[in-house]
Amino acid sequence: MRIVSVCPSLTELVFALDAGDELVGITTYCTHPAERVATVEKIGGTKDPDVARIVALEPDLVLLNEEENRREDAEALEAAGLRCLSTFPRTVAETAAMVRTIGTAIDRAQGGEELARDIEQRADRIRAAAAGKPRVRFAYLIWRKPWMAAGGGTYVDDILSVAGGSNVFGGLGERYPKITIVDLTVADPELVLLSSEPFPFRREHARALSELTGLPSDRFLMADGEALSWHGSRTPEGLDYAENCLRAKRD
Repeated sequence: MRIVSVCPSLTELVFALDAGDELVGITTYCTHPAERVATVEKIGGTKDPDVARIVALEPDLVLLNEEENRREDAEALEAAGLRCLSTFPRTVAETAAMVRTIGTAIDRAQGGEELARDIEQRADRIRAAAAGKPRVRFAYLIWRKPWMAAGGGTYVDDILSVAGGSNVFGGLGERYPKITIVDLTVADPELVLLSSEPFPFRREHARALSELTGLPSDRFLMADGEALSWHGSRTPEGLDYAENCLRAKRD
């Protein structure tokens, strides 16, 4: 099978399901696993793929993500007669279902089932461990200028919820709401997670936010954005990571 992936987390998933040798095209943002992606042809970015080149590669399947990729590119690929599979998991449970779907689509159903079960069993264990304990009120920041947070209906929100968290910006009706320093101050989260992506937050940003909001510096934690937002093969690790992020505040 010839596969093109236009989403970094899906590229990593294909490798995890032992189908990496069948990838004939990936994006410039597909960086994992580093030692394997270097040898695969790059077909542009997630938002600006070279549609003509993808068509010329004659893939049997193109993997896309509805949030990462543009609808017009997916429609152009389908209009060219290519088989496309676009997914958009917003929860841990939907991620397990996606893994099964992609595993079947690339003839790796057994591997997909094993990974999906790992996700579900790990989520059940972590959810049970958090049951009966106070939920940790958190904010998860993804951008500055303007400040933006992960809101309700996002994978980040769900994976942290499974681990025992409660998103202070989860009820704003937007998936990635813009917020202000005043909003963050008034929300008074017990934990502020500063993601490493898409904006690369650093410790100086944590110090500045602590000063601007008056929130104690120990409420700010640098967070691995790949662990908490790359759904698929990273989800088992991400669940454990989410639990560890919340554990100090919860326990």
